[in-house]
Amino acid sequence: MIGKEHIAVIVGDREFIGVEWVKYLKKHQIPFCMRLPKHHLVSLKNGQVHSITQLLSSCKERYFHDGLVEGIIANVMMKVLPDGDFLFLMGSFPAKQLGGIYRTRWCIEVLFQNFKKRGFDLESTHLRCSAKLSKLLVFVSLAVAICVKFGKVYHQKVQKIKVKKHGYQASSFFRKGLNIIRRGLKNTSQDFIELWVHYSEIFIRWVELQLIYNQHFKKIIG
Repeated sequence: MIGKEHIAVIVGDREFIGVEWVKYLKKHQIPFCMRLPKHHLVSLKNGQVHSITQLLSSCKERYFHDGLVEGIIANVMMKVLPDGDFLFLMGSFPAKQLGGIYRTRWCIEVLFQNFKKRGFDLESTHLRCSAKLSKLLVFVSLAVAICVKFGKVYHQKVQKIKVKKHGYQASSFFRKGLNIIRRGLKNTSQDFIELWVHYSEIFIRWVELQLIYNQHFKKIIG
């Protein structure tokens, strides 16, 4: 147990929403920011009850302090997204901060994509033992970290990853690193061996720094 005093914020997407779950967070004063499905209704301070489509019928974005959603009092942010979908957030933070807090979960989505179809196809495993699954997750996490580090070093030291017209890179650090390792293992050459040794040394040093940081952090929190 890490203790609620060490939790900065719980961020959840629509599939994690549950009345009892959010009530638990409020009761124990655990900061949270949750995305809601659009069918939830909001009761305002004047007693009026509205759907998100009603509240956003004349504007693209709205904020409410102490709105009532499913019997839970929280701050609310709602916005019409470019694709026509809605961003409907509730949380314990000021309403105008909720969008920025929710955005931080995108790195988790990217990690899951790297774990699964876009990377190591983790969901195809037939393991059912929790202990073995835990070990598998550790090794896959290390593999993702290695790929990201390879891609980042390639971008910084060898060749910049191209940026497309929409402003995003043509491939992520993870994808670039994974492709480098795949090509190298299929067509091993002296250049690849030297590159592997160079990248491995950098990665090992990075792991050492993370371990030092974690030990220091444990001392701080006792």
